[in-house]
Amino acid sequence: MKPFMLASREYKPEDTIIEISSSAKKVFLGEGYCTIIAGPCAVEGAEQYLSLARILADLGVHILRAGIFKPRTSPYSFKGLGSEGMDIVDQARMITGLPVITEIMDVRDLELLHDRVDILQVGSRNMQNFTLLEEMGRIKRPIMLKRGLSATIEEWLLAAEYILNGGNEQVILCERGIRTFEPYTRNTVDIGAVALLKQLSHLPIIVDPSHATGRWRMVAPVARAAIAAGADGIMVEVHQNPDKALSDGKQSLTPENFASLRDQILKLAELDNKKI
Repeated sequence: MKPFMLASREYKPEDTIIEISSSAKKVFLGEGYCTIIAGPCAVEGAEQYLSLARILADLGVHILRAGIFKPRTSPYSFKGLGSEGMDIVDQARMITGLPVITEIMDVRDLELLHDRVDILQVGSRNMQNFTLLEEMGRIKRPIMLKRGLSATIEEWLLAAEYILNGGNEQVILCERGIRTFEPYTRNTVDIGAVALLKQLSHLPIIVDPSHATGRWRMVAPVARAAIAAGADGIMVEVHQNPDKALSDGKQSLTPENFASLRDQILKLAELDNKKI
């Protein structure tokens, strides 16, 4: 057995498929599906977010990004609206009928988030926050686990093991690039990890080309590469006016650019007989 026993193919040969029910339709993440998650890096205000949520719903997005707590390198950067942003997310969920994903940074926020979001994201900076991972293992909510900035594939899967070992089998892996010596991109996207994880693990894997590259012009080609390598979906940042975004504007697509990317992804998914 591999050290990441519960996450391994040896332990569970069949693919894990995660089902999320919403008022609009059921959403599935896992092998055989191509799931698209999109939205701004952070919820900035009601008018901006609700308008974008409607646009994305019309474009066929499956899950909305809804960041209200944002870990930032600088303490002076916009760190999200916090708990007051939750009411905006509630409205978006009700208006669109779509499930939402948001990042949890602290176990103390679980009471606020647990019953009001559909997927909890453990960000790259918290990939080895073992106290948080253990708490995620005790709840009955899908958890998206992003790869750490410098984490090996084994370290990443062992972090997933913490959640699985707690009894929560609904774990989604997210490749978002790793830190290397290359300065021209924000991170280096490990497309090979996608193909390898399909062999090593039964867990769904998606790719975040926005955080991975840090450049909006690179999002579409990396997203296409991710689907071609076998990813079960993508998570991208979209903003009506990226130049005025309070966080990560340089890597955000406009709705028009996102619509073009979605069409490209749909064609690739069809070639691989993936359900949309």
